[in-house]
Amino acid sequence: MGVRATIGVTGPDRGGLMSWLMIALALRRCGARPVRVRPSQPVVAARLDAVVIGGGTDVDPLHYGEESLREDFSDTRHSTLLDWLVGLVLGMFRAVFATHSRQGYDRERDRMEQDIIHFALDQQLPVLGICRGAQLMNVALGGSLHQDIGHFYTEDTNNVRSILPRKAIDVAADSSLRRMLGCRSCFVNALHDQSIKRLGQQVVVSAREPNGVIQAIEKRDHRFFIGVQWHPEYMPQSRTQLGLFRGLVRAVRSHGKPVDGAV
Repeated sequence: MGVRATIGVTGPDRGGLMSWLMIALALRRCGARPVRVRPSQPVVAARLDAVVIGGGTDVDPLHYGEESLREDFSDTRHSTLLDWLVGLVLGMFRAVFATHSRQGYDRERDRMEQDIIHFALDQQLPVLGICRGAQLMNVALGGSLHQDIGHFYTEDTNNVRSILPRKAIDVAADSSLRRMLGCRSCFVNALHDQSIKRLGQQVVVSAREPNGVIQAIEKRDHRFFIGVQWHPEYMPQSRTQLGLFRGLVRAVRSHGKPVDGAV
């Protein structure tokens, strides 16, 4: 019997419970053992076989040399009934368990996750970034972000923000992401108001919206370094989206780590 891959899942000290539970569920479905990683609950990175950099608050723009632009403080025809039911349940849980920071940035988490990203790059550990995670992966490699993506949209192409898969994306033909998802285009959910602007070193785009907003990135000289702007963990009904977590676990297995029970 194979040993389960140990995969660290990063998140904040306050909040993030629903995201952690759903990512952990997806990883267990793929035969892995998830471990929660937070600033107050660190792990020895060398004990991990792979990492998921989770979603959450915006990345501090100081990390890419900019000042903050903000203060500290209909169309549903593409969604199936199953999507609506899953989205309703998860939306209620997120509302109950969400914890919002008045500050808006989590600098301790930024530092912790950047350290983990650089360790993973040095050690060739597989990395999957989700929403904020994808953005921070790009920033860690010298890239920058659009702090507000409102200018990409018009009245006719409003920025969809929904836990339901209602935003269309196009997936690059020669990308690892395309091989994992198995589709040229698909609908994803969208909970973000920022996106990748300048690409980091050796980072390439693997998915976009029709208006050009970057929805996924990867680093092709690394065995698995993929970031997606959407939240695949909130689409457990989709085997297409489960392919991201399955691909992460397979990347561990391909380097000699036997993995039990993968779907």
